[in-house]
Amino acid sequence: MSGQRTSRASMFTDQNEINELVSRLQVLLPQLNQRNNSRQSASKILKETCCHIQKLQKEVEDLSEKLTKLMDSMDISDIERRLLQDFLPQ
Repeated sequence: MSGQRTSRASMFTDQNEINELVSRLQVLLPQLNQRNNSRQSASKILKETCCHIQKLQKEVEDLSEKLTKLMDSMDISDIERRLLQDFLPQ
């Protein structure tokens, strides 16, 4: 019986931790945070998180491409070019 209580307590703690993390994600997501302060479902928050991360990755790729084009059009030294390229995703 004691083992069953420990297992339930552990599941309760895990669920509370998951709920806390999902709540923190909701606050970080601009599209959910702007709509209203009501609690969204965990699955919706996780889907929105994935979409937001993909959007950010696309923005990073686009900015990297723009920076590369800009570097190509500028007269910069090889050392400066290597330093800048270290910041670009591979």
